[in-house]
Amino acid sequence: MSVNANVDAGTTGTTNLVTTGREIRLAARPVGTPTTADFELVTAAIPALGEGQLLIRNTWMSVDPYMRGRMDDVESYIPPFELGAVLDGSAVGEVIASRADAVPVGATVSHFAGWREYAVVDAATAVVLDTSAVPAQAYLGALGTPGLTAYAALTEVSPVRAGDTVFVSGAAGAVGSVAGQIARKLGAARVIGSAGGPAKAERLRTDFGYDVALDYRAGAIGDQLAQAAPEGIDVYLDHVGGDHLAAAIANAKVGARFALIGAISGYNATEPVPGPSNLFQAYIKRLNLRGLLVTDHFALFPEFTERAIGWLTDGSLRTDETVFEGIEQAPAAFLGVLGGANTGKMLVRLAD
Repeated sequence: MSVNANVDAGTTGTTNLVTTGREIRLAARPVGTPTTADFELVTAAIPALGEGQLLIRNTWMSVDPYMRGRMDDVESYIPPFELGAVLDGSAVGEVIASRADAVPVGATVSHFAGWREYAVVDAATAVVLDTSAVPAQAYLGALGTPGLTAYAALTEVSPVRAGDTVFVSGAAGAVGSVAGQIARKLGAARVIGSAGGPAKAERLRTDFGYDVALDYRAGAIGDQLAQAAPEGIDVYLDHVGGDHLAAAIANAKVGARFALIGAISGYNATEPVPGPSNLFQAYIKRLNLRGLLVTDHFALFPEFTERAIGWLTDGSLRTDETVFEGIEQAPAAFLGVLGGANTGKMLVRLAD
């Protein structure tokens, strides 16, 4: 990192502004499972601040499964990463220089210019965070889009009703680890989660509000779900696809409601992934299978944030983080989240 004592007129902030920082670029488009060779760590110049912009020292960044799809040059709901360019994604950090009256130096903000140590962003795209009661990184997890995804799924997309049996796949991840607890708060009578391995399964029961934890590595998930919910399930939050989606269809009650959030089992596939072989049961059972993109539900953020901060501060919503240290570890963290290495939210800490 280098510094420059020159400050543009109208800029407030540190007298020694940084001029370079490290960032992660997409070096190659992966075929199948990504590797660290698909990423490049580069020291790059930091652009000068324009009117209405902020210079942010990123302290935390998020890595998320959806980013795998952005590594491919295909049309989707979000543009692909550009080959040879810095990646992006959710991050939080401290404003160290500002040319926007509404956002002062020293503010903690969230924004979408992660994968770099320093970010220049338009102030209009940054959100000033209240960290008086919760740590800043909570806004990347339980108070961020993962928490909102769980809340939107359980209130709007596949709404929980009193007495429901709810099944969540990928239940030890960023969304799943809060979804079970929120389902209980919304009136679910029985909450079932699946995760990989006995340690994660135990955490579902002891920390994350699940009545029953299924270890998908221990046997056929459909058989385990049938035993856990002999009368069937009312709500399913799908993060896995594949055998988990087929199991949920097989064990669904008539009129059950599914939130299709992700299908991580097929993210690295090199051929088209077939649908569940029992899909016709969805017709017979009159299931509601509805896809969920969290961006469609941002209007819920104020309501959700108020409720979730209350739950976090009173201790009734428990969370966890898996943390990698340093920008150079961001690719490893991303590969880890694709492989299920995290419990709770996968994060990269960039600075104290």
